[in-house]
Amino acid sequence: MVGWVLLPRLLVFLLLTKTFGQAQRMNQDALLMQYIERRIMLLEDRLEKCNQDMNKYVREFRDFRKEITVRLGGLNIYKTEFKNEVDILGSRIERIEKDIDYLEAQQPTQTCVEVDDKLIEEQIQQAEEKRKAKLRMASDCDLLLAGIKSLKIVKKAGDAQGSWIKDPARDFQKIYFLSGTSGNVLTEFGGIKSFTERAGGQVAKKVVLPFAWQGTGHVAYNGFLYFHRNGTLNQIIKFDIRNGTVKDRMLLQGAGHVPVYQLSPYTFIDMAVDEQGLWAIHAEPDDGGGTIVVTKIDHGSLAVEHTWDTSCSSKGAEAAFMICGTLYVVYNTHHGSRSHVQCLYDVTDIVTSTDFPVLYFPKRYGKHSMIHYNPREHQLYAWDDGYQTIYKLITKKKLESQPAFQ
Repeated sequence: MVGWVLLPRLLVFLLLTKTFGQAQRMNQDALLMQYIERRIMLLEDRLEKCNQDMNKYVREFRDFRKEITVRLGGLNIYKTEFKNEVDILGSRIERIEKDIDYLEAQQPTQTCVEVDDKLIEEQIQQAEEKRKAKLRMASDCDLLLAGIKSLKIVKKAGDAQGSWIKDPARDFQKIYFLSGTSGNVLTEFGGIKSFTERAGGQVAKKVVLPFAWQGTGHVAYNGFLYFHRNGTLNQIIKFDIRNGTVKDRMLLQGAGHVPVYQLSPYTFIDMAVDEQGLWAIHAEPDDGGGTIVVTKIDHGSLAVEHTWDTSCSSKGAEAAFMICGTLYVVYNTHHGSRSHVQCLYDVTDIVTSTDFPVLYFPKRYGKHSMIHYNPREHQLYAWDDGYQTIYKLITKKKLESQPAFQ
């Protein structure tokens, strides 16, 4: 009887024990799942951070690769420039060696003798006279500026300072436009008509130069643009306009220390072209600001043929141009007035400033940033406070008597 009484209690105990065990196991499973979830979340956080670090490293590596690519490109440019410089130097050394060999062959070594200073001075003077005589004989032009006939305003374009030029030897109908005192974009027009048309800019050709120019003293001659390279003291670049490459370069000794014209302080070397070829106009420093110097340059080899120290001052000067081996310096005032030519220098000494009257430009008050002579057209191309102008000239023979001018 007692057994039947204890049996239900035993069954209840067993049932409670089983239920409690299941609850305990479920609690343990829940804790285990929570632990696993926390570990998975930690792993996900670490994977996310690893992914972020990986993306960061990839971006840094790409930036580093871009920087290295840019620097390698710059090194290739420097390598090309250095190679060109070495090639030019080698060709000039060969040219100098040939000149030395030629001079040695023409002038054999003489025995050393004592010579009187006066005799040396006479010999130098005779040699100089012979040189001038050769220049007179070799000169194929004896034009002298006698007057500035008229003014034609072609257009107003670009900055207040700039340069517009034509090539008298090749593609002489084209116009080359260089706005500003520094830049690297040359604008080429097919002719005066396309230059003056309002829509001319749409058909104009843009040529990007490898170097920026300095000042406004550029010229185009025989298919090449000659300009003073910006950022250098006296380097002149010879640029092939058709194929867009640098053909040659030179250093013009003695130039670049002071502006060639006091009223155009942005121009240190003013290139010029006349009937006798390519010239460079620059200045030597002195107490008054600068004395103008003229240098004849072989346009093919960029070799200096001869240099003349003139008597013309850069003080009060705004521009200059060459006609038949004669330098004409244009003067003005700081505030802008009537430009006039009051100093010339003839490399053959046929005429002097004392024989030459002051010539005034047609009345237009302003300041020229450039004046260049075109020997094919016998006209002056000028840039006057942003206006592109043309001056027609009156010329005569150098040995003729001077007419009277007002």
